[in-house]
Amino acid sequence: MENGERTESGIRDEILQEDSNNQHNRVQDDLPRRVWIESKKLWHIVGPSIFSRIASYSMNVVTQVFAGHLGDLELASISIANTVIIGFTFGLLLGMASASETLCGQAYGAKQHRMLGIYLQRSWVVLTLCAILLLPIYIFAAPILKFLGQPDDLANLTGRVTIWMIPLHFAFVFQFSLQRFLQSQLKTLIIAWVCLAALVVHIFLSWLFIYKLGFGVIGAAATMNFSWWITVLGLFYYVALGGCPETWTGFSIEAFSGLWDFFKLSAASGVMICVESWYYRILVLMTGSLNNATIAVSALSVCMVINGLEMMIPLAFLAATGVRVSNELGAGNGKAAKFASTVSVITSLIIGVCFSTLIMIFHEKLAMFFTSSHAILQAIDKLAYLLAITILLNSIQPVLSGVAIGAGWQAWVAYVSLGCYYIVGLPLGAVLRWVFHLGVQGIWSGMIGGTALQTLILIIISIRCDWDVQAEKANSRMKMMAAASSSEPEQQNSSSQTGPPCN
Repeated sequence: MENGERTESGIRDEILQEDSNNQHNRVQDDLPRRVWIESKKLWHIVGPSIFSRIASYSMNVVTQVFAGHLGDLELASISIANTVIIGFTFGLLLGMASASETLCGQAYGAKQHRMLGIYLQRSWVVLTLCAILLLPIYIFAAPILKFLGQPDDLANLTGRVTIWMIPLHFAFVFQFSLQRFLQSQLKTLIIAWVCLAALVVHIFLSWLFIYKLGFGVIGAAATMNFSWWITVLGLFYYVALGGCPETWTGFSIEAFSGLWDFFKLSAASGVMICVESWYYRILVLMTGSLNNATIAVSALSVCMVINGLEMMIPLAFLAATGVRVSNELGAGNGKAAKFASTVSVITSLIIGVCFSTLIMIFHEKLAMFFTSSHAILQAIDKLAYLLAITILLNSIQPVLSGVAIGAGWQAWVAYVSLGCYYIVGLPLGAVLRWVFHLGVQGIWSGMIGGTALQTLILIIISIRCDWDVQAEKANSRMKMMAAASSSEPEQQNSSSQTGPPCN
């Protein structure tokens, strides 16, 4: 572990040295070398991020696997608790935490290291307040699910499970903020190691609580709580016990200043990130209204699982792009931020093309790992080309969202996302489904249309953006923060970045 930490520190020092303007001037005429240097910086974040995301995702999978051996009702209750109740709050809190990614990344690039700890604490305060406001969703899950048409026995058991998962709900608040705090400093290996340790503990505890001690679904919920809090405590102990000596100087009363501006950026970030996640849930609900709903929903669910697993890669690029762009803008290197965005988008796109091609080649055997039903296999086969297009678009769109996070454009991009998905995509899917009778293909095509439009708009924004101006704004904000950590200068400078970023 010590050697790994020393290696990571060496890589981080190398990256920071390469960020200087002199180094940029030496290689600006050598495009392959510039791409290689930037790729090293990206993959230093992307690699551990993919691993840690898969490890966290696997904890939910492990829980459902163990719950599946308890009975159909228990499996259904855990599945609904994870995908509907927790899925709703997870997406919102995850998005809101990206506000700290913007500010921490820019502050680190500007070498205003002390402010990272302040932003981390502000994120905890804002997200905790938001988590408290979301508590009724957990407390009243049973009546909510009954209102949505779920059977009483399933709704009641799911309600009991979600109440036991309230500690997990608050674990999101601290873990998401800590991860972004560490990512902005390029301390990514520690996140991967802690997530791996939590996964190993989770597997053992799931076996112990559910099988050996016979605690059932309540044991599954308790295991989720314990495992996620292991991640939180592991990351916090690393930060507080000397892992970040320059950026964590202890708790400060300054965390309670400038909360309104931080909340506005967090709220915009939450909307920007979770709009697409909520749309997927609406997609499933719309599919449930089809005549052959069982087959259609099953086929769509398998495709969503495949898409969700592959999404770990572009989501890792989202995180890496946000860090690289915010670091470079904070350091005043607008052109370097633009180049980082370009390399990240192209790299993710190449990976997306590879996965899309594999899906088109093996479309007939795509779902044999998930089902042996001939009817469902046929339905998935018909959806394979839509899955391939979705994966291709998702290899670009999240990366561009990472650009927006790094530059602090969340508020403006949130409006774009809402318009593309709910003014264009949702009505288009409804028309294709009910007017042209295209079934689940029509509903999904509407989502693809919204994603394509959003991707196009984000590409135009990124191309037309004056990156030098964005660098000046970020650098000015960090200098004002260093001079005086008060809400007034923060408000003045943060408001200058809320408008459209392109000319």
